[in-house]
Amino acid sequence: MEPLTYYTQFLFSGLTVGAIYALVGLGFALVYNVSKVLNFAQGEFVMLGAMAMIYLVKGLQLAIPLAFLLSMLFVAVIGSLLDLIAIRPVQRGSPLIMILITIGGSVLIQGIAGLVFGREHLSLPPLFFRGKVITLFEAVFDPQIISIIVLTVLASISLKIFLTQSWEGKALRACGENKIAAYLLGMNVPFMRTLSFALSGALGALAGILVTPICLMSFQGGVMLGVKGICGAVIGGLNNIWGALIGGLILGLSESFGVGIISSKYKDAIAFCILLIILFIKPQGILGSNK
Repeated sequence: MEPLTYYTQFLFSGLTVGAIYALVGLGFALVYNVSKVLNFAQGEFVMLGAMAMIYLVKGLQLAIPLAFLLSMLFVAVIGSLLDLIAIRPVQRGSPLIMILITIGGSVLIQGIAGLVFGREHLSLPPLFFRGKVITLFEAVFDPQIISIIVLTVLASISLKIFLTQSWEGKALRACGENKIAAYLLGMNVPFMRTLSFALSGALGALAGILVTPICLMSFQGGVMLGVKGICGAVIGGLNNIWGALIGGLILGLSESFGVGIISSKYKDAIAFCILLIILFIKPQGILGSNK
């Protein structure tokens, strides 16, 4: 096989995985920028989105577009409940307490998912481009990667438009900049935080739905995706929502080329090595600020 074929394969594989990491990282960054809470249940949002989609499509035989929307709505509601039930009662507590609460929420969601959906690994049928393959420079790709990359780009653009053009999006940004000033301007800061959790749940669900046709998902499947997502967010800069997008793509591409050129044994080590290097060179992340 020609080197160009190898590198093309690594490139598209890295973009696919990086897009998933980016979606997870966007959820982390969105919640962090509004509430300064690291939501360690974000990986479970990914898993819940995948499991809900599997149940609706394979169990209830719903049409894919309807199941897609219902799955994202379901996880958005779960995200909102996590804030309303667990975070809001201790909103005046230290960030450490709220982080521990999200870890506890992660464990609880994972346990309930294991009881409801079972403990076996599940899969989804191809959502788009069924029965086709893509060939480029003799490299063969699953066409699902197109839907993953395209929908990630569309989700990112939609989020940008929402945050910059809508009143609610501007209010979210204002709450992230200065909560006291937001209160004085009449904004409902607790509601904005709940909204950020709902949006992060929808983003996590989207990541889970997109990744499941190309790999199996179980009730524990969101753990490592959550870890990689926060690594991508930190690499790009937690203070910058779009840094999570860049960081996720960098992480995915680095893993893909590292696995292909070095060894698959070091896949997870590569991610953490990149994270450590970035933290040493620029602790606030690539697009982060020192504020």
